[in-house]
Amino acid sequence: MAIQIDSFPGREVYVKGNPYLYFGGTSYLGLQDLPEFQELFIKHIRNYGTNYGASRKSNVQFSVFDKAERHLAQLAGSEACITLSSGYLAGQFLSGFMQAQKHKLFYVPHTHSALFRKASKSYVTYASLNFALESHLKSTNKATPVLFLDSIDFSGGNFPDFQGLKNLPLGKLIMVVDDSHGIGILGANGGGIYQTLNRLGAKELFVCCSLGKGFGLQAGAIFGKKEDLEVLKKSPLYGGSSPASPAAMATLLEADTIYENRRNKLQENLAFFLQHLVRNKKLRYMEGHPTISFQNSALVDYLFENKIIVTDFKYPNEDSETMSRIVISANHTRDDLKKLIQLLNSFDYE
Repeated sequence: MAIQIDSFPGREVYVKGNPYLYFGGTSYLGLQDLPEFQELFIKHIRNYGTNYGASRKSNVQFSVFDKAERHLAQLAGSEACITLSSGYLAGQFLSGFMQAQKHKLFYVPHTHSALFRKASKSYVTYASLNFALESHLKSTNKATPVLFLDSIDFSGGNFPDFQGLKNLPLGKLIMVVDDSHGIGILGANGGGIYQTLNRLGAKELFVCCSLGKGFGLQAGAIFGKKEDLEVLKKSPLYGGSSPASPAAMATLLEADTIYENRRNKLQENLAFFLQHLVRNKKLRYMEGHPTISFQNSALVDYLFENKIIVTDFKYPNEDSETMSRIVISANHTRDDLKKLIQLLNSFDYE
């Protein structure tokens, strides 16, 4: 059931004038409707304007982009970073580039559509993926294999252990990872999973992401080695597309204290929730991530009847499986969490 709203869904949404607690979406730090974060963004809009449509290759350039990219690279632990207008564009940019290089593309189970540029399918299991990779490497086809995956795939198959990756011939392939649901909330200071993946020893590593989920800003980013990203910057797509909002990049540079405080609040909320939740196999949880996935339409209805709305829709299209997810955010109060916990603990999952 689609619910129409007219303001940002924070800890509450209103349905026909009635308040419902909202445990869905991707605003993990609850920034988009946080007054102090809004005021910081508005301050920079007054300086940089509401939109900047010129190319990054223009003869007139904002210095804030280079500053923000150096900041992000340091945060993630990569040599370099480039930013774009969205995370989806960042994924499409990388997949299109790898395709143009005539590499052989492979997709880990549950890979997000942002990393697909043509009709392709993810492998169903890591075992079948490993077999396909080994077969390719033994063949006469010398194309370098490129492995695409999401760091957070909500099945627990990747983060936090990445056990499936460790059984693959990583030293012989390029790895492209979407960390949209990790950066900003996971890793040291919200730096995401770049350093974790870099230690696995892939031939080359690229990490792309949206900055909208963890950082509350409409922008995308790509992390990797400086020489690799310099090649990407020569692409017509990079030069021809509009950049991220410079006001957003300036906000990113000044919001460290806000981000830290909200991450701490999120971790407090998540620890309280998990401490009091009666665990069961029907609720899938990845250690350290504020989401609980499940497949149970009756639970969705039960929560709605008790004035709680969670994420529940077919994604990314109508032919996909229904994605049902409970999301804990920094916006939630202790009373919000207590209500959710009581309902989940009393529900009959059989």
